[in-house]
Amino acid sequence: MGFTMGLNMLLLLAMVATNILSLYHLSSTVSSAAPAATPPAVPDHLLRQLSTIRATIAHLTTLQSSAPPSKKTLAATGGGGAVGAPSDLLIYTHIAPIASACKDHPDMLHQYMNYTPFSICPDDSPIAEYLILRGCHPLPRRRCFSRTAPAAPAALPGDPFAPLPEKTALLGHYSCKTFSCFANLKSNIGFDMKFEKTRFLTYKSDLDLPISQFFQLADSAKSVVRLAVDVGGGTGTFAAQMKLHNVTVITTTMNLGAPYNEAVALRGLVPLHVPLQQRLPVFDGVVDLVRCGHAVNRWIPATVMEFLFFDVDRVLRGGGYLWIDHFFSKKLDLEKVYAPLIGKLGYKKVKWAVGNKADSSGVKNGEVYLTALLQKPWSR
Repeated sequence: MGFTMGLNMLLLLAMVATNILSLYHLSSTVSSAAPAATPPAVPDHLLRQLSTIRATIAHLTTLQSSAPPSKKTLAATGGGGAVGAPSDLLIYTHIAPIASACKDHPDMLHQYMNYTPFSICPDDSPIAEYLILRGCHPLPRRRCFSRTAPAAPAALPGDPFAPLPEKTALLGHYSCKTFSCFANLKSNIGFDMKFEKTRFLTYKSDLDLPISQFFQLADSAKSVVRLAVDVGGGTGTFAAQMKLHNVTVITTTMNLGAPYNEAVALRGLVPLHVPLQQRLPVFDGVVDLVRCGHAVNRWIPATVMEFLFFDVDRVLRGGGYLWIDHFFSKKLDLEKVYAPLIGKLGYKKVKWAVGNKADSSGVKNGEVYLTALLQKPWSR
Protein backbone atom coordinates (compact mmCIF):
# COMPACT_ATOMS: atom_id res chain seq x y z
CA MET A 1 0.00 0.00 0.00
CA GLY A 2 2.79 2.44 0.98
CA PHE A 3 4.79 1.61 -2.16
CA THR A 4 1.83 2.36 -4.43
CA MET A 5 1.05 5.65 -2.65
CA GLY A 6 4.67 6.71 -2.92
CA LEU A 7 4.68 6.07 -6.65
CA ASN A 8 1.48 8.05 -7.07
CA MET A 9 2.98 11.00 -5.17
CA LEU A 10 6.11 10.94 -7.32
CA LEU A 11 4.00 10.87 -10.46
CA LEU A 12 1.95 13.81 -9.20
CA LEU A 13 5.04 15.86 -8.35
CA ALA A 14 6.59 15.08 -11.73
CA MET A 15 3.45 16.19 -13.55
CA VAL A 16 3.27 19.41 -11.53
CA ALA A 17 6.92 20.16 -12.26
CA THR A 18 6.33 19.59 -15.96
CA ASN A 19 3.39 22.00 -15.99
CA ILE A 20 5.33 24.69 -14.09
CA LEU A 21 8.30 24.49 -16.47
CA SER A 22 5.99 24.56 -19.48
CA LEU A 23 4.17 27.65 -18.17
CA TYR A 24 7.50 29.33 -17.41
CA HIS A 25 8.74 28.71 -20.91
CA LEU A 26 5.46 29.89 -22.46
CA SER A 27 5.33 33.12 -20.43
CA SER A 28 8.96 33.98 -21.09
CA THR A 29 8.50 33.38 -24.81
CA VAL A 30 5.41 35.60 -25.05
CA SER A 31 6.95 38.47 -23.08
CA SER A 32 10.28 38.53 -24.90
CA ALA A 33 9.14 37.97 -28.49
CA ALA A 34 8.51 40.97 -30.77
CA PRO A 35 5.26 40.96 -32.77
CA ALA A 36 6.99 40.33 -36.09
CA ALA A 37 9.90 38.35 -34.71
CA THR A 38 10.35 34.61 -34.90
CA PRO A 39 9.77 32.91 -31.51
CA PRO A 40 13.08 32.09 -29.88
CA ALA A 41 14.26 28.50 -29.74
CA VAL A 42 13.69 26.49 -26.58
CA PRO A 43 16.83 26.63 -24.40
CA ASP A 44 18.84 23.42 -24.31
CA HIS A 45 18.83 23.19 -20.54
CA LEU A 46 15.02 23.40 -20.51
CA LEU A 47 14.75 20.67 -23.15
CA ARG A 48 17.04 18.47 -21.07
CA GLN A 49 14.94 19.04 -17.96
CA LEU A 50 11.69 18.28 -19.78
CA SER A 51 13.21 15.15 -21.29
CA THR A 52 14.39 13.97 -17.88
CA ILE A 53 11.00 14.55 -16.30
CA ARG A 54 9.15 12.73 -19.09
CA ALA A 55 11.55 9.79 -18.87
CA THR A 56 11.02 9.68 -15.11
CA ILE A 57 7.23 9.64 -15.54
CA ALA A 58 7.48 6.83 -18.10
CA HIS A 59 9.78 4.82 -15.81
CA LEU A 60 7.56 5.30 -12.76
CA THR A 61 4.48 4.35 -14.78
CA THR A 62 6.21 1.13 -15.87
CA LEU A 63 7.19 0.38 -12.29
CA GLN A 64 3.66 0.97 -11.11
CA SER A 65 2.15 -1.30 -13.77
CA SER A 66 4.61 -4.10 -12.97
CA ALA A 67 4.64 -3.70 -9.19
CA PRO A 68 3.36 -6.64 -7.14
CA PRO A 69 -0.20 -6.12 -5.94
CA SER A 70 -0.89 -5.26 -2.35
CA LYS A 71 -2.49 -7.72 0.02
CA LYS A 72 -5.69 -5.71 -0.17
CA THR A 73 -5.70 -5.88 -3.98
CA LEU A 74 -4.98 -9.61 -3.91
CA ALA A 75 -7.86 -10.15 -1.54
CA ALA A 76 -10.20 -8.10 -3.71
CA THR A 77 -9.28 -9.96 -6.89
CA GLY A 78 -9.14 -13.43 -5.44
CA GLY A 79 -5.35 -13.60 -5.69
CA GLY A 80 -4.99 -12.19 -9.22
CA GLY A 81 -2.44 -9.58 -10.24
CA ALA A 82 -4.99 -7.47 -12.10
CA VAL A 83 -8.53 -6.54 -11.20
CA GLY A 84 -10.84 -9.29 -12.40
CA ALA A 85 -8.03 -11.53 -13.74
CA PRO A 86 -7.11 -14.79 -12.01
CA SER A 87 -3.46 -15.29 -11.12
CA ASP A 88 -3.02 -18.12 -13.64
CA LEU A 89 -4.38 -16.13 -16.58
CA LEU A 90 -1.58 -14.07 -18.14
CA ILE A 91 -3.08 -13.45 -21.57
CA TYR A 92 -3.94 -9.87 -20.61
CA THR A 93 -0.23 -9.02 -20.67
CA HIS A 94 0.04 -9.63 -24.45
CA ILE A 95 -3.02 -8.70 -26.48
CA ALA A 96 -1.91 -9.86 -29.95
CA PRO A 97 1.33 -11.86 -30.04
CA ILE A 98 2.66 -12.74 -33.50
CA ALA A 99 5.62 -14.77 -34.69
CA SER A 100 8.97 -13.00 -35.03
CA ALA A 101 9.28 -14.18 -38.66
CA CYS A 102 6.38 -11.90 -39.60
CA LYS A 103 8.78 -8.97 -39.72
CA ASP A 104 10.60 -10.60 -42.64
CA HIS A 105 7.53 -10.14 -44.85
CA PRO A 106 6.27 -6.61 -44.06
CA ASP A 107 4.49 -6.05 -47.37
CA MET A 108 2.45 -9.24 -47.16
CA LEU A 109 1.77 -8.68 -43.45
CA HIS A 110 0.57 -5.15 -44.20
CA GLN A 111 -1.70 -6.51 -46.92
CA TYR A 112 -3.09 -9.13 -44.53
CA MET A 113 -3.78 -6.50 -41.87
CA ASN A 114 -5.29 -3.99 -44.33
CA TYR A 115 -8.93 -4.61 -43.48
CA THR A 116 -11.93 -2.70 -42.15
CA PRO A 117 -12.59 -3.54 -38.48
CA PHE A 118 -16.04 -4.91 -37.60
CA SER A 119 -16.84 -5.74 -41.23
CA ILE A 120 -16.49 -8.89 -43.36
CA CYS A 121 -12.89 -10.14 -43.57
CA PRO A 122 -11.19 -9.91 -46.96
CA ASP A 123 -11.05 -13.06 -49.07
CA ASP A 124 -7.31 -13.40 -48.51
CA SER A 125 -6.70 -17.02 -47.53
CA PRO A 126 -3.76 -17.30 -49.99
CA ILE A 127 -2.01 -14.43 -48.18
CA ALA A 128 -2.48 -16.17 -44.83
CA GLU A 129 -1.13 -19.40 -46.34
CA TYR A 130 1.89 -17.54 -47.76
CA LEU A 131 2.75 -16.00 -44.38
CA ILE A 132 2.24 -19.20 -42.37
CA LEU A 133 4.47 -21.24 -44.66
CA ARG A 134 7.24 -18.66 -44.17
CA GLY A 135 7.15 -18.88 -40.39
CA CYS A 136 4.69 -16.04 -39.70
CA HIS A 137 2.63 -18.16 -37.35
CA PRO A 138 0.63 -17.46 -35.33
CA LEU A 139 -0.81 -14.74 -37.53
CA PRO A 140 -2.02 -11.61 -35.75
CA ARG A 141 -5.65 -11.67 -34.73
CA ARG A 142 -8.11 -9.47 -36.57
CA ARG A 143 -11.43 -7.89 -35.61
CA CYS A 144 -13.42 -8.76 -38.71
CA PHE A 145 -16.16 -11.30 -39.37
CA SER A 146 -15.18 -14.52 -41.13
CA ARG A 147 -16.86 -15.38 -44.39
CA THR A 148 -19.36 -18.23 -44.49
CA ALA A 149 -20.03 -20.84 -47.14
CA PRO A 150 -23.33 -20.76 -49.08
CA ALA A 151 -24.51 -23.97 -47.42
CA ALA A 152 -23.68 -26.19 -44.48
CA PRO A 153 -24.04 -29.97 -44.12
CA ALA A 154 -27.02 -31.00 -42.04
CA ALA A 155 -24.83 -33.26 -39.90
CA LEU A 156 -21.38 -34.77 -39.82
CA PRO A 157 -21.16 -37.71 -42.21
CA GLY A 158 -21.54 -41.21 -40.85
CA ASP A 159 -19.20 -42.42 -43.58
CA PRO A 160 -15.92 -40.44 -43.80
CA PHE A 161 -15.52 -41.74 -47.38
CA ALA A 162 -18.77 -40.30 -48.69
CA PRO A 163 -18.41 -37.70 -51.49
CA LEU A 164 -17.76 -34.23 -50.10
CA PRO A 165 -20.93 -32.09 -50.16
CA GLU A 166 -20.83 -29.20 -52.59
CA LYS A 167 -21.31 -25.51 -51.69
CA THR A 168 -20.03 -26.14 -48.16
CA ALA A 169 -16.69 -24.35 -48.56
CA LEU A 170 -15.37 -21.11 -50.05
CA LEU A 171 -13.43 -22.10 -53.16
CA GLY A 172 -13.34 -18.78 -55.01
CA HIS A 173 -9.54 -18.46 -55.03
CA TYR A 174 -8.94 -21.97 -56.47
CA SER A 175 -9.00 -23.02 -60.10
CA CYS A 176 -11.63 -25.63 -59.19
CA LYS A 177 -14.88 -24.27 -57.81
CA THR A 178 -16.32 -27.62 -56.66
CA PHE A 179 -15.03 -30.65 -54.77
CA SER A 180 -15.99 -32.90 -57.67
CA CYS A 181 -13.65 -30.84 -59.86
CA PHE A 182 -10.78 -31.53 -57.45
CA ALA A 183 -11.70 -35.22 -57.42
CA ASN A 184 -11.48 -35.34 -61.22
CA LEU A 185 -8.09 -33.60 -61.38
CA LYS A 186 -5.99 -36.44 -59.98
CA SER A 187 -7.10 -39.45 -58.00
CA ASN A 188 -4.14 -39.22 -55.60
CA ILE A 189 -4.57 -35.67 -54.23
CA GLY A 190 -7.15 -36.75 -51.67
CA PHE A 191 -10.55 -35.71 -53.05
CA ASP A 192 -11.55 -38.88 -54.92
CA MET A 193 -13.22 -40.79 -52.11
CA LYS A 194 -13.42 -44.04 -54.07
CA PHE A 195 -9.63 -44.04 -54.30
CA GLU A 196 -9.13 -42.80 -50.73
CA LYS A 197 -11.20 -45.67 -49.37
CA THR A 198 -8.55 -48.14 -50.58
CA ARG A 199 -5.56 -46.43 -49.00
CA PHE A 200 -3.65 -47.86 -46.00
CA LEU A 201 -5.36 -51.23 -46.44
CA THR A 202 -3.25 -53.28 -48.86
CA TYR A 203 0.30 -54.61 -48.97
CA LYS A 204 2.08 -54.27 -52.33
CA SER A 205 5.72 -53.98 -51.21
CA ASP A 206 7.84 -53.71 -48.09
CA LEU A 207 7.26 -49.96 -48.19
CA ASP A 208 3.60 -50.48 -47.34
CA LEU A 209 2.31 -50.83 -43.80
CA PRO A 210 -1.40 -51.68 -43.85
CA ILE A 211 -3.36 -50.53 -40.83
CA SER A 212 -4.27 -54.12 -40.02
CA GLN A 213 -0.57 -55.05 -39.86
CA PHE A 214 0.15 -52.02 -37.69
CA PHE A 215 -2.45 -53.14 -35.16
CA GLN A 216 -1.01 -56.65 -35.18
CA LEU A 217 2.42 -55.24 -34.33
CA ALA A 218 0.95 -53.03 -31.60
CA ASP A 219 -1.05 -55.92 -30.12
CA SER A 220 2.00 -58.17 -30.06
CA ALA A 221 3.81 -55.48 -28.05
CA LYS A 222 0.74 -55.09 -25.79
CA SER A 223 0.41 -51.46 -26.86
CA VAL A 224 -2.93 -49.66 -26.82
CA VAL A 225 -3.54 -47.13 -29.62
CA ARG A 226 -6.27 -44.61 -28.87
CA LEU A 227 -4.99 -41.15 -29.85
CA ALA A 228 -2.82 -40.12 -32.80
CA VAL A 229 -1.51 -37.17 -34.81
CA ASP A 230 -1.15 -37.32 -38.59
CA VAL A 231 1.47 -34.79 -39.71
CA GLY A 232 0.85 -33.51 -43.22
CA GLY A 233 -2.23 -35.67 -43.63
CA GLY A 234 -3.82 -34.06 -46.72
CA THR A 235 -7.59 -34.54 -46.66
CA GLY A 236 -7.47 -36.75 -43.57
CA THR A 237 -7.73 -40.24 -45.08
CA PHE A 238 -5.46 -41.82 -42.49
CA ALA A 239 -7.61 -40.31 -39.74
CA ALA A 240 -10.71 -41.60 -41.52
CA GLN A 241 -9.36 -45.15 -41.72
CA MET A 242 -8.28 -45.08 -38.07
CA LYS A 243 -11.67 -43.74 -37.04
CA LEU A 244 -13.15 -47.02 -38.22
CA HIS A 245 -10.93 -48.67 -35.56
CA ASN A 246 -12.10 -46.26 -32.82
CA VAL A 247 -8.84 -44.29 -32.86
CA THR A 248 -9.07 -40.51 -32.67
CA VAL A 249 -6.62 -38.79 -35.03
CA ILE A 250 -6.04 -35.07 -35.52
CA THR A 251 -4.58 -34.06 -38.88
CA THR A 252 -2.15 -31.23 -39.52
CA THR A 253 -2.56 -29.93 -43.05
CA MET A 254 -2.08 -26.82 -45.17
CA ASN A 255 -4.17 -25.56 -48.08
CA LEU A 256 -1.45 -25.86 -50.71
CA GLY A 257 -3.43 -25.35 -53.91
CA ALA A 258 -6.54 -27.11 -52.64
CA PRO A 259 -9.00 -26.86 -49.69
CA TYR A 260 -7.48 -29.64 -47.58
CA ASN A 261 -8.55 -28.25 -44.20
CA GLU A 262 -12.14 -27.88 -45.34
CA ALA A 263 -12.15 -31.44 -46.70
CA VAL A 264 -10.87 -32.86 -43.40
CA ALA A 265 -13.60 -31.08 -41.45
CA LEU A 266 -16.37 -32.09 -43.86
CA ARG A 267 -15.37 -35.72 -43.32
CA GLY A 268 -16.14 -35.33 -39.60
CA LEU A 269 -12.45 -35.14 -38.65
CA VAL A 270 -10.30 -32.50 -36.93
CA PRO A 271 -7.87 -30.42 -39.03
CA LEU A 272 -5.02 -28.41 -37.52
CA HIS A 273 -3.92 -25.59 -39.82
CA VAL A 274 -0.27 -25.51 -38.76
CA PRO A 275 2.99 -25.67 -40.74
CA LEU A 276 5.72 -28.24 -40.19
CA GLN A 277 7.93 -25.75 -38.35
CA GLN A 278 5.18 -25.11 -35.81
CA ARG A 279 5.37 -26.75 -32.39
CA LEU A 280 2.60 -29.33 -32.24
CA PRO A 281 -0.29 -27.85 -30.20
CA VAL A 282 -0.51 -31.04 -28.15
CA PHE A 283 0.52 -31.62 -24.55
CA ASP A 284 3.57 -33.69 -23.61
CA GLY A 285 3.36 -37.49 -23.65
CA VAL A 286 -0.34 -37.89 -24.41
CA VAL A 287 -0.60 -39.56 -27.84
CA ASP A 288 0.02 -43.16 -28.84
CA LEU A 289 1.00 -42.64 -32.48
CA VAL A 290 2.39 -39.93 -34.73
CA ARG A 291 2.42 -40.58 -38.46
CA CYS A 292 4.54 -38.42 -40.79
CA GLY A 293 3.11 -38.54 -44.30
CA HIS A 294 4.19 -37.29 -47.72
CA ALA A 295 4.75 -33.71 -46.52
CA VAL A 296 7.76 -34.84 -44.47
CA ASN A 297 10.53 -35.44 -46.99
CA ARG A 298 13.93 -34.22 -48.16
CA TRP A 299 12.61 -30.78 -49.08
CA ILE A 300 12.63 -29.89 -45.38
CA PRO A 301 15.95 -28.50 -44.05
CA ALA A 302 17.67 -31.07 -41.86
CA THR A 303 17.64 -28.79 -38.80
CA VAL A 304 13.89 -28.18 -39.12
CA MET A 305 13.34 -31.92 -39.49
CA GLU A 306 15.37 -32.61 -36.38
CA PHE A 307 13.24 -30.21 -34.36
CA LEU A 308 10.12 -31.84 -35.84
CA PHE A 309 11.16 -35.34 -34.75
CA PHE A 310 12.09 -34.17 -31.26
CA ASP A 311 8.71 -32.45 -30.98
CA VAL A 312 7.12 -35.75 -32.00
CA ASP A 313 9.09 -37.35 -29.17
CA ARG A 314 7.69 -34.73 -26.82
CA VAL A 315 4.04 -35.57 -27.53
CA LEU A 316 4.47 -39.37 -27.68
CA ARG A 317 3.95 -41.40 -24.54
CA GLY A 318 6.37 -44.10 -23.50
CA GLY A 319 5.87 -47.07 -25.81
CA GLY A 320 4.19 -44.86 -28.44
CA TYR A 321 4.94 -45.18 -32.15
CA LEU A 322 6.45 -42.93 -34.80
CA TRP A 323 5.35 -44.03 -38.27
CA ILE A 324 7.43 -42.51 -41.09
CA ASP A 325 5.44 -43.27 -44.23
CA HIS A 326 7.18 -43.17 -47.65
CA PHE A 327 9.78 -40.57 -46.72
CA PHE A 328 11.87 -39.88 -49.82
CA SER A 329 15.39 -38.53 -50.24
CA LYS A 330 18.54 -39.22 -52.16
CA LYS A 331 19.99 -42.58 -51.19
CA LEU A 332 23.29 -41.09 -50.02
CA ASP A 333 21.49 -38.46 -47.93
CA LEU A 334 19.37 -41.15 -46.28
CA GLU A 335 22.50 -43.04 -45.24
CA LYS A 336 24.56 -40.05 -44.11
CA VAL A 337 21.98 -37.49 -42.92
CA TYR A 338 18.47 -38.73 -42.27
CA ALA A 339 19.07 -42.21 -40.84
CA PRO A 340 21.54 -40.83 -38.25
CA LEU A 341 19.12 -37.98 -37.50
CA ILE A 342 16.28 -40.42 -36.84
CA GLY A 343 18.66 -42.63 -34.87
CA LYS A 344 19.22 -39.83 -32.35
CA LEU A 345 15.78 -40.57 -30.94
CA GLY A 346 16.95 -43.96 -29.69
CA TYR A 347 13.72 -45.67 -30.75
CA LYS A 348 13.28 -49.37 -31.35
CA LYS A 349 13.07 -50.26 -35.06
CA VAL A 350 9.87 -52.28 -35.47
CA LYS A 351 9.99 -51.84 -39.26
CA TRP A 352 12.65 -50.27 -41.49
CA ALA A 353 12.18 -50.68 -45.25
CA VAL A 354 14.00 -48.85 -48.05
CA GLY A 355 13.08 -49.06 -51.74
CA ASN A 356 13.80 -47.17 -54.95
CA LYS A 357 11.55 -44.27 -55.89
CA ALA A 358 10.63 -45.42 -59.38
CA ASP A 359 8.96 -42.34 -60.88
CA SER A 360 10.82 -40.01 -63.28
CA SER A 361 11.90 -37.62 -60.52
CA GLY A 362 13.11 -40.46 -58.32
CA VAL A 363 15.15 -42.07 -61.11
CA LYS A 364 16.62 -38.72 -62.15
CA ASN A 365 17.70 -37.77 -58.63
CA GLY A 366 18.64 -41.22 -57.36
CA GLU A 367 15.95 -41.11 -54.70
CA VAL A 368 14.67 -43.81 -52.40
CA TYR A 369 11.67 -44.26 -50.12
CA LEU A 370 11.86 -45.08 -46.43
CA THR A 371 8.97 -46.52 -44.45
CA ALA A 372 9.73 -46.98 -40.77
CA LEU A 373 7.78 -47.85 -37.65
CA LEU A 374 9.68 -46.88 -34.53
CA GLN A 375 8.70 -47.36 -30.90
CA LYS A 376 9.61 -44.90 -28.19
CA PRO A 377 11.27 -46.46 -25.12
CA TRP A 378 8.81 -47.26 -22.35
CA SER A 379 10.91 -45.38 -19.81
CA ARG A 380 13.92 -43.10 -19.78
